[in-house]
Amino acid sequence: MNRKDEFLKTQKILHLTTIGSKNIPHIVPVWYLYSSKKIYIGTNTKTKKAQNVNKNNKVAFCVDVGVNSPIFGVMGQGNANIILENNKVKKIAKKILARYFKSLQNKSAVELLDNTDCIIEIIPEKFSIWSY
Repeated sequence: MNRKDEFLKTQKILHLTTIGSKNIPHIVPVWYLYSSKKIYIGTNTKTKKAQNVNKNNKVAFCVDVGVNSPIFGVMGQGNANIILENNKVKKIAKKILARYFKSLQNKSAVELLDNTDCIIEIIPEKFSIWSY
């Protein structure tokens, strides 16, 4: 596995940029899963990010670490889709939440899973990587 893929699989916070009304960027930190060269983000259809993707599927993202050396980051651009099929949404959402909670029985994990009614699936088209 290359360094970019390993990095995206192990990091915890991704900054997602969608295009909002009047073409104004909307940036939000999210929990995510990187799998099979795609990025998955669990959310609710009522969120601004999901609404923005429904109107304009172009997105950008950034994952980075470090203030002092080593500094490493990956950013990219791509197209996003909204997955709404309930069984697929719950399956992917559980995988995402398992990265952040020791147990999916955790009260917050249960609440987040219950509130997740869609998955933003990002198909990256371009990556930029930096390391210092």
